[in-house]
Amino acid sequence: MSVSSVFPQLEQLLPRVSKPIQYVGGELGAVVKDWDATTVRWALMYPDAYEVGLPNQGVQILYEVLNEQEDVLAERTYAVWPDLEALMKENGVPQFTVDAHRPVKAFDVFGLSFATELGYTNMLSALDLAGIPLESADRDETHPIVLAGGHASFNPEPIADFIDAAVLGDGEEAVLEITGIIRDWKAEGCPGGRDEVLLRLARTESIYVPRFYDVDYLPDGRIQRVVPNRPDVPFRVAKRTTMDLDAWPYPKKPLVPLAETVHERYAVEIFRGCTRGCRFCQAGMITRPVRERSITTVGQMVKEGLEFSGFNEVGLLSLSSADHSEIGDMCSGLAEQYADTNVSLSLPSTRVDAFNIDLAQELSRNGRRTGLTFAPEGGSERIRKVINKMVTKEDLIRTVVTAYSNGWRQVKLYFMCGLPTETDEDVLEIAHMAHEVIRAGREAAGTKDIRCTVSIGGFVPKPHTPFQWASMERPEVIDARLKLLKNEINSDRSLGRAIGFRYHDGEPSLIEGLLSRGDRRVGKVVRRVWEKGGRFDGWSEHFSYSRWVEACDEVLPEMGVDLDWFTTREREELEVLPWDHLDSGLDKDWLWQDWQDSLSEYEQDDCRWTPCFDCGVCPAMDTEIQIGPTGKKLLPLTPVKNLRVPA
Repeated sequence: MSVSSVFPQLEQLLPRVSKPIQYVGGELGAVVKDWDATTVRWALMYPDAYEVGLPNQGVQILYEVLNEQEDVLAERTYAVWPDLEALMKENGVPQFTVDAHRPVKAFDVFGLSFATELGYTNMLSALDLAGIPLESADRDETHPIVLAGGHASFNPEPIADFIDAAVLGDGEEAVLEITGIIRDWKAEGCPGGRDEVLLRLARTESIYVPRFYDVDYLPDGRIQRVVPNRPDVPFRVAKRTTMDLDAWPYPKKPLVPLAETVHERYAVEIFRGCTRGCRFCQAGMITRPVRERSITTVGQMVKEGLEFSGFNEVGLLSLSSADHSEIGDMCSGLAEQYADTNVSLSLPSTRVDAFNIDLAQELSRNGRRTGLTFAPEGGSERIRKVINKMVTKEDLIRTVVTAYSNGWRQVKLYFMCGLPTETDEDVLEIAHMAHEVIRAGREAAGTKDIRCTVSIGGFVPKPHTPFQWASMERPEVIDARLKLLKNEINSDRSLGRAIGFRYHDGEPSLIEGLLSRGDRRVGKVVRRVWEKGGRFDGWSEHFSYSRWVEACDEVLPEMGVDLDWFTTREREELEVLPWDHLDSGLDKDWLWQDWQDSLSEYEQDDCRWTPCFDCGVCPAMDTEIQIGPTGKKLLPLTPVKNLRVPA
């Protein structure tokens, strides 16, 4: 049965809201299919505003992978701003997709990609607007399967009541397997209803269905155990790992936004995974092992992506792009290929100790210099040993001198505050480092016209990292240290005026910590916050710390816990953690030992270039590290000397 567009009703509301263009769809790269010609239909959501959600690489890849299947339809939806939400409720307009403006409730799967836990309240808003019951237990076979993915899905327990299932790890192959299961179930006449299709998903052993697991608690509030409540589901659910990235060269046809977005470039993921071993970094831990995309595939993707989209910037993405074993040849080949065009290259994620003069020259060959961001993370040598960020002050100074000497006039340095064992002195070292950067930069550039921006984020302990046991600092401690740091930066006015200072205060970090390490009891807090108006909690102008604290005070004490119990409390070695039944491949004993090593300020080598130190991923996941190089060159490709990509 066909599903009608809600655009006629929506269109009447758009003149009354801000940025109405973000709701109209029709972007280059968008796909609209005949509803009746397909059998499995996905609504994909990045639970944030269009300007943040549209560039999301994960959603774009899955959108394309699914729509390449002849009998599958995938459309996109994003969080609507509060002004439109109020009008939609008033006028009975449901949550819609931007592609064909179909109601989300009509789809088979409602898939949400969570890069951060602060998007949970936006999920509840979307479910409510869609007319889908907020809690999984209240849904039947007429409702879509609510499926979570993304990094936050490695601990989906705080939203276990609201989702039907979660996928851990890479999605390219997973969404096709899920599609096949749903296709077969529908072809058979939907036997057994909703429980049956969820059971079939759970039996894959790589899709987590919370309703099939019970949680028991000890009298002191800790978890006693998480166990299946039926015999035919696995005790542990394993992550998905796509090994051959060359077989998945997506996005081939990137979405080109109609409205302004946070990133407007053609992005190519040049490798996935990281073995540097930064102890705070969940992304690096859960995406192991390293899998490189070959230089020839990257070159072909860039060629086709630029020709399709008209973007004039290429972002070579990964957790540490300069670590690709062929990064030098890749950058020189692309720079040569697009030397006579207005296309620029950028490495959005670059380690201080992996950046060199050759890379600097290739990235600036056509005269355009995109911003350079480096992340020492910790201000002092001592704290960098604690977090296993093996970067010295000399590394940093040498790197920024390279950048300033090659024509850059601004670099951004990213640090964290609130790290385990951190002291005021560790944080003040950030100011001293920034002062030295400006001094060395002025000398190298021969001018005072240079700048450095210091950006500070709050540390949040994440599941499946060595710091998953760590306590968090209270917001007032973080804020006091940031004030000291600002004063220290400005203590030398000559240097301080060349240093920008941006920071996030400690309050949002504490709430993110609650959501990242919470268990199912935290779901009641999320719902209470949403009921009190919580939306867009990742945006400082919408985030309300008091609203979260009040919700915690209202619902957690009756369960014998509180906000501090989830955040500022250090966990013990044998405590059952809410995500222990979800297998990222990392051995918990290895993580604990690395946590102990951090307290001893012991640095762990990168296993990509040294003997294995037995983190558990490769044998557990039946995978291996791919280190290259392939020995191939990017060139020759079809010459494009006369290409002038529109600005």
